[in-house]
Parts: sequence; C-alpha cells; structure tokens
Amino acid sequence: MSSKPPRLWISNSAPKLGETLRVRAQIEHTMESGLRHDGAGQLRPRNIVRRFEARLGDQLLCAWEPGISIAQDPYIEFTFVARSSGTLLLVWQDEAGHSVRATKPITLA
Repeated sequence: MSSKPPRLWISNSAPKLGETLRVRAQIEHTMESGLRHDGAGQLRPRNIVRRFEARLGDQLLCAWEPGISIAQDPYIEFTFVARSSGTLLLVWQDEAGHSVRATKPITLA
C-alpha cells in the first residue's frame, strides 16, 4: 500500500438525524493480480486489497471484498443514514498484511 493517506470525502459531517450521507474514498494500491510478468519474465506476486470495512462507532456500515478485476487505486462510494454521532472509520486490508485507515468525525446537528 502507498504511504499516502486515503482520500476521503463525506457529503456532510454535521447531518440531521435521518439524513442520507454519501461517502467517497480512494486509496493508492497497485492491485497486482499475480497474472502479469515483470521485465525478467517472472510473475509478479499477487497482492490485492482483500477487504474494506466502513464503521460508525461499533456499527458496520459497509463491507466489501474486491477481486482481481478491480483496477489499481480502488475507489468506493456508498451511502448511509445518519442515526448517531461518532467517528467514521474506513479500513482497507491487503493480501500482504498491510492495512490503511481513514477517520472522520460525524456529529448530528
């Protein structure tokens, strides 16, 4: 995974109760499928993002298990209904054991 922090955008960080929020997020990752060869003709080792989770506090909002067909620098967009204040936590995990996190506070207006 890249050392750059994930890009994270949320439609409103101070929503009203019941408001639908849109989240957009992207990380830098090569998403190497293990099917390509390097300059020496050797297969490049497979390393893809294997799991993405979004949580608000303890509540799981979204879970995704992308496959090898996902392009590098994966982008995800999802919506959820604001029912409580808390910290939005996004976590990406790859097959090499690395993980990247992004957080954003959400406070009901």
